[in-house]
Amino acid sequence: MVKLLLTSLFCCFLWSEVEAISDMALLSQSSGRHLLQGSTPVPLNPSLQNVIIALQVWKNAITSDPLGITSTWVGPDVCRYKGVFCSPPPDKSCQLVVSGIDLNHGQLTGTMPEELGLLKYLAFFHINTNFFSGPIPYSFKYLYLLFELDISPDIVLQIPSLAYLDIRFNGFEGTLPAALFDKQSLDAIFVNNNYFACYIPDNLGNSPVSVVNFANNDLYGSIPASIGNMFKTLNEINFLNNKLSGCIPQEVGALTQLTVFDSSFNLLSSTLPHTIANMISLVDLDVGDNLLNGVVPAGICDLPNLANFTFSDNFFIDESPDCLGLLPSRGAILNDRGNCIPNIPFQQPPQQCAAFLSQPTTDCDPT
Repeated sequence: MVKLLLTSLFCCFLWSEVEAISDMALLSQSSGRHLLQGSTPVPLNPSLQNVIIALQVWKNAITSDPLGITSTWVGPDVCRYKGVFCSPPPDKSCQLVVSGIDLNHGQLTGTMPEELGLLKYLAFFHINTNFFSGPIPYSFKYLYLLFELDISPDIVLQIPSLAYLDIRFNGFEGTLPAALFDKQSLDAIFVNNNYFACYIPDNLGNSPVSVVNFANNDLYGSIPASIGNMFKTLNEINFLNNKLSGCIPQEVGALTQLTVFDSSFNLLSSTLPHTIANMISLVDLDVGDNLLNGVVPAGICDLPNLANFTFSDNFFIDESPDCLGLLPSRGAILNDRGNCIPNIPFQQPPQQCAAFLSQPTTDCDPT
């Protein structure tokens, strides 16, 4: 259940804020949109009146709704709209306010209008697994109570209390702003399954989050060495299925609280850093389907909590006996297929190994 962090505020917008949103084309007559169609009665609660305006404009901006979610968005009782959640305000100055929107997995297509900034009491806004496009409303800067946001990262930098950013399974593209990783209120970042095409900012390590998921985008360049600075908080990080290249930085060894590290299906090269053996909390380590080579460091297979170690479909030439003996003996999963290790079954064809290993390689871990 989502914890709503509401503080005592008035049940309606300050007029200056409404005017500010109006300046960004909110409630614009020139847009040709009809906010309230028919003779829908206006509720006495000014907060819910603003919500009706916002949601009816958003309904008109949604071009595909295969599950019929917005077909329930009819009439003044917005608390009965599908995906809309209400709760009493703490100051009791009105009966109910809209405190949450959850349209996850709605398969909706459309845009998000500036009028959404009228949802002043919103504490969570979930829209992952949809197909929204276009700019993110600038008016989100007025949502002072917003705690969980499943939306594009740019505007979140102005939301002071945000702790959970989740925009999974949408069609967002462009770049990840460096300022996202300087935002100290965040605890989780999920930007996976979109179309972001950029470098991961060098200041990644400034982030205090416990979980980061970059999977299934078009990210390129290297994993920033600053990742080692996340040792106090980071528990899981996922780079799966991007276009990352270069070395896995030795600085990952500082991540002693990390339980999941997945950099599979990229273009990472050189050897595995021996410092991974310092990651004593590691449970799942997947570096499969890259261009890694050399010898798998012995210390990795000696990690006390390692339950899954996948380094398949690379060009490793040897692995520690502990990988073959110790890991399987304690029930851990080891996947070493598709490499160039002699006397191990299901390796790459000798010709392919010879061709790759004859090329010059960079040793990122000279020790």
